[in-house]
Amino acid sequence: MSPTPFANLTPDLVLDAVAGCGIDVDGRLFALNSYENRVYRVGTAQGAPLVAKFYRARRWSDEQIVEEHDFARELAARDLAVAVPIAFDGATLLRHDEFRFALFPWLGGRGAELDSDADFALLGRTLGRLHAVGAVRRFRVRPTLTPERLGAAAREQVLESGYVPPELEDRYAEVSAELLAAVERDWEAAAGVATIRLHGDCHLGNLLWGEQGPVFVDLDDCMTGPAIQDLWMLLPGGADARRAWEALAAGYGEFADFDYRELRLVEPLRALRMIHHTAWLAHRWDDPAFPRAFPWFGERRYWERHILDLLEQRAAIDEPPLLAM
Repeated sequence: MSPTPFANLTPDLVLDAVAGCGIDVDGRLFALNSYENRVYRVGTAQGAPLVAKFYRARRWSDEQIVEEHDFARELAARDLAVAVPIAFDGATLLRHDEFRFALFPWLGGRGAELDSDADFALLGRTLGRLHAVGAVRRFRVRPTLTPERLGAAAREQVLESGYVPPELEDRYAEVSAELLAAVERDWEAAAGVATIRLHGDCHLGNLLWGEQGPVFVDLDDCMTGPAIQDLWMLLPGGADARRAWEALAAGYGEFADFDYRELRLVEPLRALRMIHHTAWLAHRWDDPAFPRAFPWFGERRYWERHILDLLEQRAAIDEPPLLAM
């Protein structure tokens, strides 16, 4: 893969791609925050801007992207506020030169800030509705959340990357292996937990807050997994977590059943996210956007802190679930 996968994605090419769909663009172009893909707000002569999302090559297959789009349309058909790609001659996955892209309506809203129990309850109701739809059928080609994919494979990617300082490689290998053994233990203990279609990367950065509540703007990481994956990242840390969880769970329960055995997976899921995030940085480090955004990744102190964080997470997995009922 080219170390600069979007090097040829110039402003003119973005505008030409959108204009090629029959859109009368007015030349206004604003890059939105995104690392995996490239996303732009594009001005149109009709007044309402559009969002153009250009997909990173070879990350998802065409079939996986189309299945993401179909899931978004299914959710929108159930009156959930979600970004739905616009179809042109029946197709939502479009092409221009070497790039695949999709166009979305511009969805208004502010950054999600959960300030009250009522906000958490509303978000819980919305996720309950989303999961009720997600449980109706299965994904065919989207990935499944497993300790192997997000944990063991990611760990190997880190070790083979060459970015771990040599004097810390053995320590990283030892600590990460012990952590993943604990994750596997708890994952096997939860083997009876149901899996459904999920948002997959449900954190506040992937939400807007509109007049009616949460708006889901990105389903790029939708996957199959346990329901708790879409819930735990939304909770604050510390003493506020329990109260927020009670409000979130109360709202969720109005539309979907929750298996409370899944609470045992919160810390294992956090561990997988920590390991996978580091692997993601290592895998994408040749993309010039990543050193600019994460300059600390190449520093020894990052790896020292990361290893300590993994050690602390290993201890957290053995603690009773903070949110246990």
